[in-house]
Amino acid sequence: MLEHGGRLRRAAQEYGIPLADWLDLSTGINPHAWPVPPVPADAWHRLPEDGDGLEAAAAAYYGTDQLLPVAGSQPAIQTLPALIPGERVTVLAPTYAEHPHAWRGRTLRAVAAAAAAIDEAIDDTDVLLLVHPNNPSGARFSRDRLLDWHARLAARGGWLVVDEAFIDADPTESLAAATGRANLVVLRSLGKFFGLAGARVGFVLTSAELRERLADLLGPWTLSGPARHVARAALVDRAWQDAMRERLQREAARLAELLRHSGLGEPAGPALFQWVRHADAPAVQDHLARAGILVRRFDEPASLRFGLPPDEAGWARLAAALDALPRAA
Repeated sequence: MLEHGGRLRRAAQEYGIPLADWLDLSTGINPHAWPVPPVPADAWHRLPEDGDGLEAAAAAYYGTDQLLPVAGSQPAIQTLPALIPGERVTVLAPTYAEHPHAWRGRTLRAVAAAAAAIDEAIDDTDVLLLVHPNNPSGARFSRDRLLDWHARLAARGGWLVVDEAFIDADPTESLAAATGRANLVVLRSLGKFFGLAGARVGFVLTSAELRERLADLLGPWTLSGPARHVARAALVDRAWQDAMRERLQREAARLAELLRHSGLGEPAGPALFQWVRHADAPAVQDHLARAGILVRRFDEPASLRFGLPPDEAGWARLAAALDALPRAA
């Protein structure tokens, strides 16, 4: 398996610190999760069925009914390469590692997360695969630019696949509402913004033909009854969503300022995490881990990703650990 954030048990064992004593900032999952209400008994007792309102709630939230519920984005990430043709696949570097891993066996090209680099690669690309905002760099592109790239690709049978896992906190540049167009795929999930990673709920937004083929491969009952119940309720809770977007923007600015003040470098990222390049990233990660704080380290380029602390105690703990960093680090 590829390396991911959230491997807290492994860190606890490695550093000899009990699980309960860790501050886990390694995942980019909203620490202020949507408050899950009690789940009705029949959601556990009966097989899940369409027509329970989940698809309608998702259509209202994403602005399109061209969607298929799936058990988080991962099944789609692994299955789409079997359904989308094209030898030349362009991905960002760095980016979420599961995407290039799923397309191994094709001709993969990694380009910088910059509009000019993508523009240059478009004309000899069959599949452009973007995480938007990018993970971990946070790079974003305008909706008009994304649609232009899609049009250039689709005109000659190419595809644009966009993973919008981190876009919910500021969805202004989302392509969700455009997914009736041919050769466009958008992935969304409830794991990050809603903080419901354990529910494993996602959606593939794309044309009916591709959705039907994907559904055939994934089989029935991809989402459990309890997951469907919780997801439906979260998607219609507009008051929580609006308040959370404001809160996350404030906390992202606070985290960026804290990291800037620590001397680690200039942070970048969406509302749910901040990313800093640092030549001594392994030493910084180790220093924080010895204080019971888990952050995500990347080797290429050497860098660190920090999620948001869950409370004031977490903020104070992170600030103290950063203040104690050896200045040489």
